Amino acid sequence: MRRIENFFKKQGFQMVVGIDEAGRGPLAGPVVAAAVYIPTTHFHQEITDSKRLSPKKRQLAYEEILSTCFVGTGVVSSAEIDKINILQATFLAMRRAIAMLPFRPDYCLVDGPHQIPGLSIPQKAVIGGDASCVSISAASIVAKVVRDQIMVEYDRAYPEYGFSKHKGYPTKQHKQAILQYGICPIHRTSFRGVQEGNVS
Repeated sequence: MRRIENFFKKQGFQMVVGIDEAGRGPLAGPVVAAAVYIPTTHFHQEITDSKRLSPKKRQLAYEEILSTCFVGTGVVSSAEIDKINILQATFLAMRRAIAMLPFRPDYCLVDGPHQIPGLSIPQKAVIGGDASCVSISAASIVAKVVRDQIMVEYDRAYPEYGFSKHKGYPTKQHKQAILQYGICPIHRTSFRGVQEGNVS
């Protein structure tokens, strides 16, 4: 899991940061990215792709990452997503996450097939990085937990949609709620699933 980080550290890059996002697919809520630098050599909790962890294990891992690592998070709202599209919003969230770190990284490892446009820091796109690169795995955990927390808060404001359960993803329950209640301010109006379901 540290092979990729160690490779770049041997090339002279010391502050190697992993970056990942959560929330590209939902019909509502923000996209959230995290950037994580890992100074420690050992975790007590399992650090892997956030989708492979149970909510309890993910929360424990998140807490350990926050207490042992340097973390930056970036949030892009549904309104911003509608203006610039989800791919550009994802890149923006990643740039915001990097900017929130307490230092400037000297190398970024980015989950997925795309590098981050407009980033002046050297970077590498790592397909499947959330399962093969520990810093990207840590970033995937942070992004997922932070976004889930945001959606739980939105559930209190818009309880009829069930955001605390599906986190804005296009589940049957969510689509039915859109048909019944129309859309709310955090829905992504540019997404087909929202346009098709909104009858108001």
